[in-house]
Amino acid sequence: MTQTLDNLQNEVSACAWTLESDAVKALLDLTHAHTTHETDIQRHAQRLVENLRDDAGGGIEAFLHEYGLNTSEGIALMCLAEALLRIPDAHTADKLIKDKFEHAHWEQHIGKSDHWFVNASSWGLMLTGKMVNITQSPANFISKMFTKVGEPTIREAMRQGMKLMGSRFVLGETIHDALSNGKSSIKKGYRYSFDMLGEAARSDAQALAFMESYRHAIAAIAKTVDHSAPFFARPNISIKLSALHARYELTQKQRVMNELLPRLKELVLLAKDSGISVSLDAEEAARLDIEMALFRALATDPCWTGYDGLGFVVQAYQKAAPALLDWLAALARETGLRFPVRLVKGAYWDAEIKRAQVEGLRAYPVYTHKEHTDLSYLACATTLLRNPKCFYPQFATHNARTIADIMALAAAHKIDATGYEFQRLHGMGDALHDAIVGEIPSRIYAPVGEHKDLLAYLIRRLLENGANTSFVHLLMDANVTTQTLSQSPIAAVQSLAYEDDMPLPTDIYTHPSSPRMQGELEGGTTTIPHPN
Repeated sequence: MTQTLDNLQNEVSACAWTLESDAVKALLDLTHAHTTHETDIQRHAQRLVENLRDDAGGGIEAFLHEYGLNTSEGIALMCLAEALLRIPDAHTADKLIKDKFEHAHWEQHIGKSDHWFVNASSWGLMLTGKMVNITQSPANFISKMFTKVGEPTIREAMRQGMKLMGSRFVLGETIHDALSNGKSSIKKGYRYSFDMLGEAARSDAQALAFMESYRHAIAAIAKTVDHSAPFFARPNISIKLSALHARYELTQKQRVMNELLPRLKELVLLAKDSGISVSLDAEEAARLDIEMALFRALATDPCWTGYDGLGFVVQAYQKAAPALLDWLAALARETGLRFPVRLVKGAYWDAEIKRAQVEGLRAYPVYTHKEHTDLSYLACATTLLRNPKCFYPQFATHNARTIADIMALAAAHKIDATGYEFQRLHGMGDALHDAIVGEIPSRIYAPVGEHKDLLAYLIRRLLENGANTSFVHLLMDANVTTQTLSQSPIAAVQSLAYEDDMPLPTDIYTHPSSPRMQGELEGGTTTIPHPN
């Protein structure tokens, strides 16, 4: 069996370099049987979409639609949110605000949304723009009046605005605040997974500080656990491995196994003694091999006999995702454990594409089309539900069609409501999950921490939900039909007429679609064939 695990792990690593077209063909084969239920699934998805639209969507969803990444104002907000809270000096902060606001047309957004939150935000942003750039209309009374306020006031107002936006995604600044704030959702039937905010540790001192915050959080959660409740109905804690070691990378494997593994084992033992599960959060594709090595070493330790709380997070946008689930299933069979697996679509897409191009990799480790990620998610969900003895599936999604797909798959495999759950982010997908939480359990992924630790998490949320192709963005667009929002991922892929239209990282300077080559081609000086 050990050799089988080794072979499967090698296959996971190799899948990252598979041509996307070949990977998609394999996904279509895995999901072919699902098409027999299409009519009922689409009908269910359309009902969910119609109910969501009747609910008019929450304020943050409406805001992300109005200020999407296809608008100059949305991009300005993204740049500001990403940078403002970490700028140490007032002079630079003032220059940033002026640069991002003076040419934006905030007034164009007033009245375009039915939601008061968006219109109020647009008024505030417009007035900020007036304040930082009065030369556009020097006779304007409002501009003259606000020049008396001064740039420090504007700066503080914008900082508070960014904090307000961020607080929409954070349950509490401390674990005690979060546990208290979550009581109302628990009464509705929700479960919680708590995540201590913070990015990768840059020193051992930072890693030890994160370690202590996890210890403290587990101890606090332990006091709230109802031990009479089913194990998977209890709260959960998510752990970011790069927060526990400053050199969490494959090139430092021996050091990671010697130093990080004992820290991780200590935390999981604390969780086990507290009667709760742990989820190891997914990170960049370059860290998947070292995460698998850690998880395998952890899972094969005999101290976990009878404990089904070792959780793994799988990102469907990685081409290796189906092979990774095969490896996890084999590991579960070898150890006799059942792994809770959170299936997500993935939150590092922009960084993965950029890293592959900068490093000149021979392929992208993630899918370059959203439709392919949706199809991969469906294929992975099928594998999870086919193996109930190996996995407790946890489906993280804000997409109505995905929920309809999962419920149909679960019914086809005779998995009842005790055998899986849905998950959503705190601050997102409230209306969609409120509609199903009485039928299928749902867990809220709830970040906990101070605003200074929020930036990276906030930007990932704004990027994935503000993107023009996201379900959250499209749901708020009246021009997008319920049929479009309910379309099968299989049909969406089949209608793509797929080709590898994003140049491979090694070809970005020689592919005809690159800006440099476009100039040469238009000048008639060279002809370069498509690399595939």
